[in-house]
Amino acid sequence: MPAISIFDMFKVGVGPSSSHTLGPWRAAQSFLRVLRDRGAFDRVTAVRIDLYGSLAKTGIGHGTDLAVVAGLAGEDPETCDTSLLTQRFLAIRAAKTFRLDGVRPIAFDPATDLLFHRRIALPFHPNGLTFTAFVGGETVASETYYSIGGGFVTQEGEQPSGSAAVTLPFPIDRASDLERYCADRARSISDVVYQNERTWRTPEAIDAGIDRLWQTMRDCMWRGCYRDGILPGGLNVVRRAAKMNAALLGEAAILGSESPEEWIERIRKTDRGFQNVIRWVSAFALGVNEENAAFGRVVTAPTNGAAGVIPAVLMYYVAFHDADAAAIRRFMLTAGEVGSLFKKGATISAAMGGCQAEIGVSSSMAAAGLCECLGGSAAQAMMAAEIAMEHHLGLTCDPVGGLVQVPCIERNAMGAIKAITASNLALASDPTKARVSLDAVIRSMWATALDMSDKYKETSEGGLAIQLSVNLSEC
Repeated sequence: MPAISIFDMFKVGVGPSSSHTLGPWRAAQSFLRVLRDRGAFDRVTAVRIDLYGSLAKTGIGHGTDLAVVAGLAGEDPETCDTSLLTQRFLAIRAAKTFRLDGVRPIAFDPATDLLFHRRIALPFHPNGLTFTAFVGGETVASETYYSIGGGFVTQEGEQPSGSAAVTLPFPIDRASDLERYCADRARSISDVVYQNERTWRTPEAIDAGIDRLWQTMRDCMWRGCYRDGILPGGLNVVRRAAKMNAALLGEAAILGSESPEEWIERIRKTDRGFQNVIRWVSAFALGVNEENAAFGRVVTAPTNGAAGVIPAVLMYYVAFHDADAAAIRRFMLTAGEVGSLFKKGATISAAMGGCQAEIGVSSSMAAAGLCECLGGSAAQAMMAAEIAMEHHLGLTCDPVGGLVQVPCIERNAMGAIKAITASNLALASDPTKARVSLDAVIRSMWATALDMSDKYKETSEGGLAIQLSVNLSEC
């Protein structure tokens, strides 16, 4: 199977969805490269975007329209000013023009040039989209892409390259491979994964990359725990993390009045009783996904819809177990590898597997990372990952109004708590007595995904999504 780095699993991007926002955004950037490679960029007069399947059905609520236009206009999800995204998209829609890659003015009317084919799904994956460029009325380039979950994008006919086209010292296709390497060499999961990561990066780059991911997660939690108000989109969902944060700290604070580091120090001084810790973990998770729902900057973990689980569990470890930078890196290395096992053996796309592929996988990743960092063996960490997923099997993806808000935001808090519970169960258990392996639960998840009705796969055509009658705005 293609090799996957943890830096493929964890990507810095913009909410609310890795498959419906970040992936299409990256596809748009790829199409710009195609135009330049073919010498057509300087002649293009118009572009049409066709969205298919799940991208069409929930694209408005997930910001797919905004993402593809931002990508074509030259914005980058890692560096753009997220506070201006909606404003700029509305301006383009009103003016019916934008600058291709920020330099070439072209006419663009979303009503005719951005089409949602809700009744058509492309065969390879439910998240398909096609970009077509014109000179006058003549087509000069047309490419189809698939956003396959977690911000991963594949172009039709594309062969593996980059991170995927390497030979690792410890090739891992299944959990049993990883467990064997750890047992044979008396190494932890993070040790094995670190050696693989050195195929792509220097030790300094690995550490700096993980530190940047953690800082992005931490800052997202911090912002989310200080911002109140109503989330965009029309559901009128009220932010809750800020009120929880204020209640737990004993006083309200203004965003920016203290740094993220100072915030963590204040958290460490609060009551560490069971009820308070549970409330903190929930606040951490809600804070991230409220930011995600408001087009904030998050880290795919492994997706945007599940972006709050791993930060919440990691913050629990940092705040209440006084973790240092080295421990955080071990957590991320372990969690990232578990995520890659699910991507290789099943899916991390809700459009393919329902929410078990997002919240379930993120909970499994977090459980393994926490278990190792609390002293668990490699076998116990994989047992923790199995336990977490076992109790997410069959979880459907049924976002109300196609927005990543109900039930998505609360599910992150539930996934985080399950991860902590799974870690503690594994730490108290003998993994040689386990009846279900991590490989078995991954196979079960994929079989469940194949059996699951399409209406429960990010289409907003089943479950909670059809129980609420709402009038949603487009942005």
